Amino acid sequence: MELDLDTVNETLRDASAAEVVRWALGQGRRAIATTSMGRNAAVMLHLVSQVDASLPTIWVDTGYNLRDTYVVAERLIRDLNINIQVYSPQMTSERRNAIMGGIPAVDEEDRHQGFTQDVKLEPFARALAEFQPEIWLTGIRQEETEHRKTLDIVSVDGRGIIKVAPIFYWSEDDVENYMEQLALPTCKHYFDPTKAHDGRECGLHTHA
Repeated sequence: MELDLDTVNETLRDASAAEVVRWALGQGRRAIATTSMGRNAAVMLHLVSQVDASLPTIWVDTGYNLRDTYVVAERLIRDLNINIQVYSPQMTSERRNAIMGGIPAVDEEDRHQGFTQDVKLEPFARALAEFQPEIWLTGIRQEETEHRKTLDIVSVDGRGIIKVAPIFYWSEDDVENYMEQLALPTCKHYFDPTKAHDGRECGLHTHA
């Protein structure tokens, strides 16, 4: 059954984030969540865990995360008892650095695209092939990038996957308040080698 996106988004516009999660998981379709284990990843992990902690949550660990990311990630996995599924590149970061001289600069477009494909997009493609989701719960927010401003709470990507973003209209203050009220741990030191700077897409959410 195809969704009427306009009607669905209008219906969910005033729903709480938890209600959006419940709506998504109540569709009776194969579902996953994703996490970057970034600075405020705890928000979506907590929201999902409160509705269905058994939902597969995909973490593409590029191998370039900082120590703080791994420490906070392990704490969240333990405390929230989430069903984390980790996918990593086929080549370790140390081997890649030795052979290829580290992370290519963003202006080295072809090299950087190849790097992004290897460390993030290929592992994520493996996850999609294994779980074959019809619904993808994601923590993207409208204000984060120009591309995301073109989306809504519920959208369909080029693969035909229904993407559901429960905190799509949240501001940075909303995120921080949620973290503070629930005393959720934050990853203060986070690095995504495929983005290089805020406001840049890595490719997971721009599949046409």
